Amino acid sequence: MGFSGEVGRRGLLIAGAGLLVGCSPSETPSSAPSRSGTPSATSTPTPSSSLPSTTQPGPVLPSVRPWVPGAGEVAPQVKRIAVAAVVDQLQRGGGVVEVIDAQYGGILSGTASVLVPCRVYRISAGRMVTGGTTVDVRLSRSGETWRVTSTHPATPGAAAKTISPVARQVLANKQILLPPASIADVQSGQVHDSVLTAMLALAKTYRIGVSVIRSGHPINVFGTDRPSDHPRGRAFDTWEIDGHAVVSPTTSRSLISSYMKAAERVGSYNVGGPVVLSGAAFFSDQTHHDHVHAGFQS
Repeated sequence: MGFSGEVGRRGLLIAGAGLLVGCSPSETPSSAPSRSGTPSATSTPTPSSSLPSTTQPGPVLPSVRPWVPGAGEVAPQVKRIAVAAVVDQLQRGGGVVEVIDAQYGGILSGTASVLVPCRVYRISAGRMVTGGTTVDVRLSRSGETWRVTSTHPATPGAAAKTISPVARQVLANKQILLPPASIADVQSGQVHDSVLTAMLALAKTYRIGVSVIRSGHPINVFGTDRPSDHPRGRAFDTWEIDGHAVVSPTTSRSLISSYMKAAERVGSYNVGGPVVLSGAAFFSDQTHHDHVHAGFQS
């Protein structure tokens, strides 16, 4: 997440279905037809009495596992409040929200940013539509109580008519798991090829769970006026490596260390994570205890 920063004028309030990006309709397969009645022994069956029923069940929303903070979280109550706010807003009007992750965009003594990438499932015109977004939730602290002050959904932009070959490769690579807003970022053509090339190189060794690329991230490094690399399409964050959450204390520190070093080898000048490593490219702080940030200069 870089060092994470304020959204400021970019703030948008969550507004129902307008948050869905990368929507793709799908239909639930119908069950096998059943017989509609049995003719009597003394009557001649009519054609309609022996035909199968055409009644089909409607689509059913999936069941999703609620997100809960695990061991190793810094200030887990902050993430719990942020996630609850996102789920409450996106579920209004019907639908199911699947939270992919909740990571810090920044956490200070009295303010915080929590980034919540999620999928949203809705029924529309008799079909199930799958979309999603990433929401930057801002919170402030008064005494021991944290409260949500604003919510800022991702604005990835429209899909470009053409995208680079490496962008197409990233979208097709099953070793790179992208949330809906990040898929839309790549489709928009606003992610630098240096980032995409690095992802492809890392995916040769690791299965990468990406949490955020460009949209849905604070404009500036949190608590500062320094621009973040994310909104410029020059960074990506990894919340999961080979199926292991970075935040989990059971995830091997050697796995995270090797991933951070690999990110530097493929061109990142600014690699942040939960492990303290020697070298000018590396940093660690509370914000980055739950993900690995990789930033690129061009």
